[in-house]
Parts: sequence; C-alpha cells; structure tokens
Amino acid sequence: MSDEPDEPRSGFTRRDLVRGSLVGAVAATIGGKARAAEPESMGPGAAPLELNVNGSVHRLSLEPRVTLADALRDRIGLTGTKVVCGRGACGACTVLLDGKTVCSCLTLAHEAAGKPITTIEGLASDGRLTPLQEAFIATDALQCGFCTSGMILSCKVLLDTNPKPTRQAIREAVAGNLCRCGTYNHVFEAVERAAGQKTAKEGAPHPAPRTQQPEPNYEDDPRVAEALRQVLDEEGMA
Repeated sequence: MSDEPDEPRSGFTRRDLVRGSLVGAVAATIGGKARAAEPESMGPGAAPLELNVNGSVHRLSLEPRVTLADALRDRIGLTGTKVVCGRGACGACTVLLDGKTVCSCLTLAHEAAGKPITTIEGLASDGRLTPLQEAFIATDALQCGFCTSGMILSCKVLLDTNPKPTRQAIREAVAGNLCRCGTYNHVFEAVERAAGQKTAKEGAPHPAPRTQQPEPNYEDDPRVAEALRQVLDEEGMA
C-alpha cells in the first residue's frame, strides 16, 4: 500500500453541475422579482398632475404629500370642501371620486389624478341649485354650514343609487357625516322631500312670521329725561 496522499480529482462532477444549475435558477428568480417590485418613485419635490374637477381639467404641480382637500381649497380655490377634523372622522371634507364618496383630507391629490372629482360647487347648473340643495334650504337642514357640503354629497350618492330611500337608508347614508349643530332630522326630511316622498305641506310646520314691534321712544319717557338731567348736573354740563 502506498503512503502518498490521494490527489484531488479535477473537473466537474454531476453533483457540481446540479448545484450550479440550482443556484443560478434561484438567483435569476430573485432578481426578476426585485425588479418587478420596484415602485415608481415620486418626490419629495413637486410633481405634475391633472385633476378633473367638476368637468374642468386643472394642471398642477404638487408634492406627493399634498391632500386632495388642500389641492381643491388652496390651489384650485374650491373652498366649499371643508376641513374640520383632518383625519377622516367627521365627513365634512367629503367629495365624490369616480362617483363614490371619499374623505378628501385622507386622499392624496396624486391618487385622484385622472379620475372625475365632484365637489359641492359642481352640483348646481347655470346658477340653479339641484332639488336636493333646494330641499336642504327649505327644511333648514343647515346651520353653521361646515358639514353641509359633505352631507349633501353623501345624500346625492344615496339618491343616485336609491331614488326612494327609507328613513333608515338615509340614516345609514349619512352615518359618516357628523353634524355638531344636530340638524339630522332636518337632513332626513330634506332627502325625503328631494325624493318626492314628502311635500312642503307634509313637512315640519314653519313658524309664524314675526311681526316687527315698534322701537320704544325713550325720549318720551320722563324718567329718562330726569336721569339725563341729573347726570348733566353732576358733570357740570347743564
């Protein structure tokens, strides 16, 4: 038996070939997935976009962080959209995006690019309010007005999908719209009136008009004249 150490074998074995093929296949798969998952970068600076608001196209340059509410109010000048809570809890900032209600304070402007947007300013046509807006006025369904634009747009979507809603359906439609003035019952009546389910006679009775009382003429009151005379005497002006 020879005492010399065995020399290592040269060349590829079948095991080396299989191992190399597996490593190459895994590497190619991982590289392909990494390239496919790379998102399109935007920002942090302003980037161009187009907002289709109430049928008009607005070409803007906005940072990716700008919300749709801020773009509508500060860049386009449509201040009918109100920002109250800033976190999507009150519904005051509600607008329609692709015909659906969204909280514009939580929606980025770039997310709405290329999609039809409807604000409260886009409902009236040729200066004439819609029946729903007229019904809100007729039933006193607004007070401070901060929730009104979002409330009306939520009710519009309801009537578009359900022309004759029940009172419960109306409640559910405006469940995300908070009214701090507590006009909910008037809102319900406004939707029913706009839907033709309640006429003006069937609505809540309007209070009788106040008669203007004549203002009292204090100059004819002798007590006023005497008091003035005493003040003038004390001041030495009599």
